[in-house]
Amino acid sequence: MMNRNSSSERESLLSTVKPSNAIVSLAIPATLALLAKAVYNIVDTAYIGMLNDDIALAAVGVTLPLLLIMVSIENIFAAGAAVLAGRQLGAGDKDGANQTVTTIVGFSILVGISLCVLGIIFIEPLLRAFGASEAVLPQAKDYAFWMFIAALFNLPAQSLNCAARAESSVKISSIAVITGAALNVALDPVFMFSWGFGMGVEGTSLATTISQCVTFVILAWLYLSGHSMIKVHPKYFKLSGSFLWAVTAIGIPTAFIQICLAVATSLTNIAAKPLPDSDLIIAAYGVVQRLILIGCYVVMGFMQGYQPVASYAFGAKDEDRFHDAVRFALKGALLLTVVVAAAYIILAQPLIMLFNRNPMVIEFGRRLLISQVALYPAFGLCYMMTITFQTIGASKIGLFLSMIRQGLFYVPFILALPKCFGVTGIYAAQPAADLCTILVCVFFVKRMKQMASERMGANPNKQQPSPSRQKHPSNIKTRSEQRRGCCTDRVFYFE
Repeated sequence: MMNRNSSSERESLLSTVKPSNAIVSLAIPATLALLAKAVYNIVDTAYIGMLNDDIALAAVGVTLPLLLIMVSIENIFAAGAAVLAGRQLGAGDKDGANQTVTTIVGFSILVGISLCVLGIIFIEPLLRAFGASEAVLPQAKDYAFWMFIAALFNLPAQSLNCAARAESSVKISSIAVITGAALNVALDPVFMFSWGFGMGVEGTSLATTISQCVTFVILAWLYLSGHSMIKVHPKYFKLSGSFLWAVTAIGIPTAFIQICLAVATSLTNIAAKPLPDSDLIIAAYGVVQRLILIGCYVVMGFMQGYQPVASYAFGAKDEDRFHDAVRFALKGALLLTVVVAAAYIILAQPLIMLFNRNPMVIEFGRRLLISQVALYPAFGLCYMMTITFQTIGASKIGLFLSMIRQGLFYVPFILALPKCFGVTGIYAAQPAADLCTILVCVFFVKRMKQMASERMGANPNKQQPSPSRQKHPSNIKTRSEQRRGCCTDRVFYFE
């Protein structure tokens, strides 16, 4: 009985609670969980800084593209399954949601095994391709080895985590991630320093792998114990090419954000290699990227609150609720990125000093951090719109938007500017790419709303709005408004 009541409350949150309140209710624990996840990276970097070894810091920096690529592969399936399962729940198809999540979890286990084996086999050429010098390579290999072992747990854990978001079970999801982060903080010094196992950089990565395994066990318990709205059971496992394509088409835009970030990070390291003090620049950039991940996680956590609400409303064909959610998410994403950018610009130097005391690393890091967030709202705007196009099934536009910031725009700038202006070119590449991103995204805002309305209005079996919205006469549309597929007072989201 308690399980049924809990499921009913979660469904009510997705269907009847005011969209802004529902998004905030889901976003707060999701953001806390992601910030705890950021501890995996920040604590690792801080402890490595205590080794007083700039080479060790650079070694961790060159493994970041590999980490981002693995995260992107996780997101292809996990984010796609979350959106698809959310639509199915909104349409009342719980068996379909069960099949979606079970199949993706099973498939992600197979992908995790493949990544682990192939990554370990090709570990050295991969690290060299991402900018590891001869001095950096030995410690980078030690760190990357356990990253590949962690893929065995990370991929199915991420699929279960996204499924929990789809059904609004964010509390269990948050507990799982926060527990893993706390364990990571405790285990890092034990494995790293001489008074413990004395494994150095390798010990940091091993501690993180153990912590991520614990996170997976907690999430698996949620689904195997029957406490979830979505059920994971072998009888629901039905793998097919058409199913994988449907999930992949939805998930690829989110994954491409991570892939482009990995490419951008790698190219930045490569661009720095011919410059004077290249190892110091790469070490500083590695610290900056881990700080930037915190800002990314703040926005992603907010979007994790938004996506299940939007997916459920889209599946239920509730236009008013969907557009309310989109408008709130758009404004919220912009506000959050402005706050994050202001904090990083003001605190740039003391934040870098938390990880390294080398004056040159501090100065490179300070300038890099400020340049990375100078136009940071571009990230919030682009990410929010990618998620929305993904939710409404416009995967091609979502894919295009996911590629522009760190891909189509950043890549040519980082390839050209450092050759002309040295390290100043590295500082200038991100603001230039962000300016171009903002211009493109603004162009697509109105189209995003129109496409959503058209796709929800195209179903002849359109469901009635949720009961909470039927109570208010102001929410009732005229026939002409329904034919147009949108309300006359909602032409723009920026009201």
